[in-house]
Amino acid sequence: MAQTLNGIKKAAILMIALGPEHSARVVQHLSEAEIEQLTLEMANVRKITPEQRDEVIDEFHQMCLAQDYIAQGGIEYAREVLERALGEQKAFEIITKLSSSLKMRPFDLVRRTDPKQLSSFIQGEHPQTIALIMTHLPADKAAILLSSLPVERQSDVAKRIALMGRTSPEVLKEIEKVLERKISSLAPTDYTSSGGIQSVVDILNRADPGTLKVVMDALEMDDPDLAEQIKRQMFVFEDIVMLDDRGVQLVLREVDAKDLALALKGANAEVTQKVLANMSARASQMLREDMEFMGPVRLRDVEEAQQRIVKVIRKLEESGAIVISRGGSDEIIY
Repeated sequence: MAQTLNGIKKAAILMIALGPEHSARVVQHLSEAEIEQLTLEMANVRKITPEQRDEVIDEFHQMCLAQDYIAQGGIEYAREVLERALGEQKAFEIITKLSSSLKMRPFDLVRRTDPKQLSSFIQGEHPQTIALIMTHLPADKAAILLSSLPVERQSDVAKRIALMGRTSPEVLKEIEKVLERKISSLAPTDYTSSGGIQSVVDILNRADPGTLKVVMDALEMDDPDLAEQIKRQMFVFEDIVMLDDRGVQLVLREVDAKDLALALKGANAEVTQKVLANMSARASQMLREDMEFMGPVRLRDVEEAQQRIVKVIRKLEESGAIVISRGGSDEIIY
């Protein structure tokens, strides 16, 4: 029975049941330690009975529904809906499992607030407070908030997010009281990590092009080293699949053939197919031959080649020659 399995065992069974394509998407959101632990557990799974598989999937589905209900109306609303659907005992079990993780999430009500309403509320707050709030929001909502700020404050807030480290629970509680008033104290008992380079990268990747340019231009003037760190993570080689065919073709004209062959040695099938599909049959064949002729290559050399290509892509984007789709509702007109 699934109830007798521990959490990591259930996760391993779920990953196997989902299959490689969907599991790969899930793994992208895990830490290295979690990936290592999960991979080891999956490797140790010898046999999964249909009953185990079905129970694990059913439990996962119920947990997802519960989280969705909580997002819609809070814990009590979720409990009421689950009790009607599954019975009092089952609802209690599900809510209990979720309660510990919920206590680790400050700004729960803020996350459920419409970003446009939140935007009008935070305009008068200190940039550090705004930065802290944004690190606890989904990146798409945080991007809307960033874009809503006056131009002169956008880069300041972005920089504060990038440089932010740990925040004490007392500070989180105080800001929650000011912002939400009705929210109960959900701050953790230890320090909460927030912000950092990746946090601001996630936000900027979803911001509109105008906001992105304003923030990066100001950061390059104010802190060039930080700006370069952010740039390095803004677009990675695998993101070439976000370019349209015309964009890929423009990139291919600018990059060195040896760099391209070396970079693709470490690329996944989707990236390789995207590149090859935008080359002539002869050029594609030559590239394949170059990659074969290379034989084994060092990972560092592959990464350096990919980075050189990424620099070319950035230059083309800055010049307006190509457009990188960063999410949101941008419309491209040709």
